[in-house]
Amino acid sequence: MDYFRYVKGRLYCEDVPVEEIARAHGTPTYVYSRRTVVDHFHRITEAFSQVETLVCYSVKANSSLAILDAMRREGAGFDVVSAGELFRALKAGADPGRCVFAGVGKTDEEIDFALARGIFLFNVESWGELEAIDRLARARGTIARIALRLNPDVDPDTHTFITTGKKENKFGVDLKVAAGILERWSELSAVRLVGIHLHIGSQILKVEPYVEALTKVGPFLAACRARGHEIAWIDMGGGFGIFYKDKQARPAGEFAAAVAPLVKQYGCRLILEPGRFIVGNAGILLTRVTYLKESGNKVFVICDAGMNDLIRPTLYSAYHRIWPAVTDAAVEGEPPDENAWKGPSVIADVVGPICESGDFFAKDRALPPARRGDLLAVFSAGAYGFSMASNYNSHPRPAEVLVSGGDVHLATERETLEDLVRKERIG
Repeated sequence: MDYFRYVKGRLYCEDVPVEEIARAHGTPTYVYSRRTVVDHFHRITEAFSQVETLVCYSVKANSSLAILDAMRREGAGFDVVSAGELFRALKAGADPGRCVFAGVGKTDEEIDFALARGIFLFNVESWGELEAIDRLARARGTIARIALRLNPDVDPDTHTFITTGKKENKFGVDLKVAAGILERWSELSAVRLVGIHLHIGSQILKVEPYVEALTKVGPFLAACRARGHEIAWIDMGGGFGIFYKDKQARPAGEFAAAVAPLVKQYGCRLILEPGRFIVGNAGILLTRVTYLKESGNKVFVICDAGMNDLIRPTLYSAYHRIWPAVTDAAVEGEPPDENAWKGPSVIADVVGPICESGDFFAKDRALPPARRGDLLAVFSAGAYGFSMASNYNSHPRPAEVLVSGGDVHLATERETLEDLVRKERIG
């Protein structure tokens, strides 16, 4: 259940009309439904309850402190890929003993920051990184827990930029290299191998790639145990797809039915790192129409939000449903499917103010005729929206709002022009 619904032509987030949020906080503004975040988190935990599972919310999907706090309150751990993300999680009250640290390029400073705070697990991606963690852990007189990230060369059938488990990707090590690392493990003294990590990509719509990856690493897991390593954890990462356009995404229960029995067969506990699955459909981006423009055979709906606020359409050719927030052209309940809309419409490109031809949210999209000042909602914007926003063209970043029932909480203030230069110095 995603708690964005039209009621008599007005879009609500939970119990609040989003037009009221736009009036109070301006546009562009990200609006999140706390109820949706919590509901999606519990779908994961309930689906995988047949095996002992630590669900670590992926901070990179949406790193707002308000979202992190909601996750912590529901019992989530956290998946971080930088010292900054760990710092954010800790600011939201996270237990570092329930945090895993992934990423191919951890610096010494980041590793030491995590060690000092008692990180639960490092997902390690190379021999060089292992040596660095070993050296820094020895200096602190501690033992670092390690899950070796394997690259099983599995095609998850997703966008090439969010595929992470194929041999040409930078992530993880292939099974041959992993075997070599195992041979050299005796050279290390302050790291303990307790798991393997198998994140293979994002927005995955099929169960089979997960099963293939798990099956491929069985012999390596056995080899680890034969050498005395007590492999207690399999970290499957995240990547479960969500609805953006078509209803192709699989429910969490289907992934659990395929993955959990294999994890139990290996005698392991499970770590999951969902991000998009939890917050993707829990957020929208509100933007106002600033101008309408015709040029040649094209119609452009120009908005006050741009690719600096939501880069997914231009970076990934991603589809986001767009619909007026207040309109007679809305059905009750879910936002309409533009392709199925039979009312008055115009074929238009929805674009922003950024000086780039790649600045668009939609191309040749059928929408109700728009007017200057209309409020539009860009749906499924809760993941990789604000967290990837920038100040390109010196635009202040938008506000973030978290709705809980009828309560509206300003999670992030809109940046000001002064904020753009606050840390800069001349001369």
